[in-house]
Amino acid sequence: MKTIVLGLLIPFLGTAAGAACVFFLRKDLSSGVQRALTGFAAGVMVAASVWSLIVPAIEQSADKGRWAFLPAFIGFWIGVLFLLLLDRVIPHLHRSIEREDQLEGPRSKLNRITMMVLAVTLHNIPEGMAVGVVYAGLRSGAGGITAGAALALALGIAIQNFPEGAIISMPLFAEGKSKPKSFWLGVLSGAVEPVFGGLTVLIAALVVPAMPYFLSFAAGAMLYVVVEELIPEMSEGIHSNIGVVFFSVGFSLMMALDVALG
Repeated sequence: MKTIVLGLLIPFLGTAAGAACVFFLRKDLSSGVQRALTGFAAGVMVAASVWSLIVPAIEQSADKGRWAFLPAFIGFWIGVLFLLLLDRVIPHLHRSIEREDQLEGPRSKLNRITMMVLAVTLHNIPEGMAVGVVYAGLRSGAGGITAGAALALALGIAIQNFPEGAIISMPLFAEGKSKPKSFWLGVLSGAVEPVFGGLTVLIAALVVPAMPYFLSFAAGAMLYVVVEELIPEMSEGIHSNIGVVFFSVGFSLMMALDVALG
């Protein structure tokens, strides 16, 4: 149980460490740095979705022969549709920012930051679920998920959470909020991860045969976030190749972690 609790907290600690940058950096992150960090985060999430979630989901369904892909296929689409539903229910980040950019003054900037905090918080939900379902698989012994593979996923998401914490806390401070308040708002954006991760552990552990569906559900949700939110952000403006390069760095690092620790 201690291993599971620690694993669920690792991504949250990554967010907190990133938010703490507000105490050490004087200026807001440049657009180039933000694109690089966003690309890195996207690469980590794509690699984690493939190696830590989809591949184990297919392996756990090996007894279905040529239809071994089916549970992963179904779970993946449920995850995509779940995030699509969230986008419908909650105002979308890009549409809201476009409207706010038409306004002028500090109110517009603060509203933009508010939407960024909301977007990061929302896409932390599938990340928390991804970690939770892998640790649920480790706990149940299903599909041969190892402690190393679960730790690799938690560390990979923690690494990509670090820039997210900074991307939230630094602009808040630049807009006039105190450093402690900016830090805590950055930290709170990641608080949903251990909460949803813990809930996923409890639910998934009760339905072990459905584990491939849970794993691929988390993968579908994470990839939706990458394509809908992170890739457009890392490609904005000039020198968008910075985001592509760091996407590759994040992808290869997460791949190496999963194989080395798995």
